This record gives sequence, structure tokens and C-alpha cells, in this order.
Amino acid sequence: MARRDSATPGTEKPLPRPERQKREARPDKIAAFRVGTSAESRAAAFLMAKGFRIVARRWKSPAGEIDLIARRGRLLVFAEVKARARLDDAAESLSPRQQRRIAAAAEAWLALHPDQRFEDIRFDAVLVAPGKLPRHIQAAFES
Repeated sequence: MARRDSATPGTEKPLPRPERQKREARPDKIAAFRVGTSAESRAAAFLMAKGFRIVARRWKSPAGEIDLIARRGRLLVFAEVKARARLDDAAESLSPRQQRRIAAAAEAWLALHPDQRFEDIRFDAVLVAPGKLPRHIQAAFES
């Protein structure tokens, strides 16, 4: 809907939008987001040191999100990054539901990139804990 400007006949101005109330981000959510992005950066650097090239970070689809997509030669890896206080806790935190969502998101990514050919596709996990080197678990799960 628009209104006419009385100063100049024939011109229209859009009506002003009502002000949206901004939600305050909760401090615990902000902290968790920062820990997650830091862990993903550490995991990406670790995979790059192992010879992988990072294709995408935090790739989202309606089916789910993939933390890292990396390739080395003809191998494509969809990696889930888990950050916990202890590496053992991180290893136990990848649920079957998350695995299904990651696999569905991987199918969506592959459908959008049909021209790229891969000999092997794998679902890995990279576990991150403070003061420790990341742990790369190859073939952490299968789709």
C-alpha cells in the first residue's frame, strides 16, 4: 500500500514499516555459537593440514546443515564437528537423528553439484576439545 505525496501530485511514497522489536540474543546462545565457529575453524585447519581442501563451511539445506565439506583428490568428505570439554564426550554426541539429517543434507548438496565426480564419499567427524589436537574419525557413520 502506498500514499500520495501532497507536495508533488502523482508521486507515491511507501507507508512506513512498523518497528520490529529486536530480540536480545541470550548470552549462553552467543557463547555456544562462538565455541561452535571456533571449533569448526580448528577442524577446517586440521583437515587442511591433512591435505584436504575445504569446499564449504556451515552449508545449509532444508534437510539439515553440514559443518564442513572437504575434498582430497577424488574423495569427498561431509564432516560433522563436535566440540565438548572432553574428546570422549564429543565422540558420544553424534546421534542417529543428526546422522540422518547430515546424510539428507549431503544428498541435497550432491544434487546441486551433479557435474562433480567423486570416487568415494564419506561421512567423518572431527572432535574438538580445549587444549587438545582435534581427532579426525574417518567414516564415523554411513548413510
